[in-house]
Amino acid sequence: MAIAGAYKIDNQVHADDRGEFVEWFRADLIAKELGLVFDTVQANLSVSSKGALRGIHFADVPPGQAKYVMCATGSIRDYVVDVRVGSPTFGQSEFVTITAKRRNGVLLDVGLGHAFVALEPDTTVVYLVTDHFKPSAEHAVNPFDEQLSLDFPTEVASLLASDKDQAAPSLQDALSTGLLPRWQGA
Repeated sequence: MAIAGAYKIDNQVHADDRGEFVEWFRADLIAKELGLVFDTVQANLSVSSKGALRGIHFADVPPGQAKYVMCATGSIRDYVVDVRVGSPTFGQSEFVTITAKRRNGVLLDVGLGHAFVALEPDTTVVYLVTDHFKPSAEHAVNPFDEQLSLDFPTEVASLLASDKDQAAPSLQDALSTGLLPRWQGA
């Protein structure tokens, strides 16, 4: 993707009249192709209503929390937001549509912000992460921040965001209070 440390993943689906099989995560190929060591320590699953908006979330760096995101059912518009102070793409966002039918995904390196909108009812999102959930190290930027101008899907009549995400600071407020991670460079 245009944001350093964010990668679209297109998995090969092997299908026949019995169904399908997908190797949806291979740490060895990620290390070989991307040069990233992705040591999975936790697996998460969320089920969302159509229009559910989750994020923009990120974790303290170090250690940070890299994520590998896919849909088991349904589909999402998945957002990568560069919240890394000093990054050449700071404040920029990019999205990819992830669907259970395509079995595609997105991989985000540590320090990047992440959000998604469920595009279908009962959308199940699964993601692998490289660090355990630590409430005191988890942060958010307001997904409705006008400076970020996330391109929300028009096929969703209304967005359902948590009170916590709606109350999160703007990118500028998070920057001025020192909440954001620093870019480690490439």
